Amino acid sequence: MKCFLLIVILLLPALSSAAEPLHPGKFSTGDLTGWSDKKFKGKTSYSLAQDGDKTVLKAHSVKAASGLIKKMTVDAKKFPMLRWSWKIDNLITKEDIKKKEGDDFPARIYVVFPRSFWRMRAITYAWASKAPKESTHPSPYTSNAMIVIVESGPEKVGQWVKEERNIFEDYRKIFGEDPPEIGAIALMTDTDDTQEEVTAYYGDIYLLEKEGREKPAPATVISR
Repeated sequence: MKCFLLIVILLLPALSSAAEPLHPGKFSTGDLTGWSDKKFKGKTSYSLAQDGDKTVLKAHSVKAASGLIKKMTVDAKKFPMLRWSWKIDNLITKEDIKKKEGDDFPARIYVVFPRSFWRMRAITYAWASKAPKESTHPSPYTSNAMIVIVESGPEKVGQWVKEERNIFEDYRKIFGEDPPEIGAIALMTDTDDTQEEVTAYYGDIYLLEKEGREKPAPATVISR
C-alpha cells in the first residue's frame, strides 16, 4: 500500500539538515548520497544512466512499486520552490487516479510534511496518463496525501520537461494553512496496481528561495 511510503519516511533517521545550496538530487554528478531504496511490492529499478551527454536517474518498473527517499529538514517558507526535470518513455494505460487499482504513475515526486505520526501530509507531483493537468486529487489510500498533476497525456512523452512549483503556496491552497517543515523528498515510478511496465528519467532536484521566471499555475482541487 503506497500510503505506507509516507510512514516509512517518518521512521527513517534524518540524513541532512537544510543548508545552502539545497540540491537534494545531484544525479548529474553521479551522486546518490542520502537516497535510500524502499521496496513495497516488487522492485522498481533505479540506476544512474547516460541520456545523451548528461547523467540522469533512470527508473524502470515492471508490475512493481518501490521508491527512492531522501530524508532532510527544510523550512518550506524559506525554500518554497521545487525545481526538477523529468522524461517518460511511455504512459500507463490503466491509470485511474480515484481507485487503488489504478494508482500508478510513470513518474512522481513526493514532498513530505511530517507532523504527528498519523497527521503527516504530503504533496505528490505526478506525470499522469489521463488525469487533467493542474488538477489535484486525494490519494485513494489516504486523504493526507494529495496528488497534483503537473504533466498529462502523450504530448511530451519522450521529451525532457522542466518543472517548477511553489510548494509553500501549493500546500496553503490544498490544506488551507501554512506548511510545517519539509521532512523528506521521494521519487517513485510504479506499476504494481495496473500490472504494466514503464520507464522514466529524473534530472537534478533543487529547493530554491525564490521563484524562477516561469511561475506555476495554481493547483485546483477537483475531487476529495
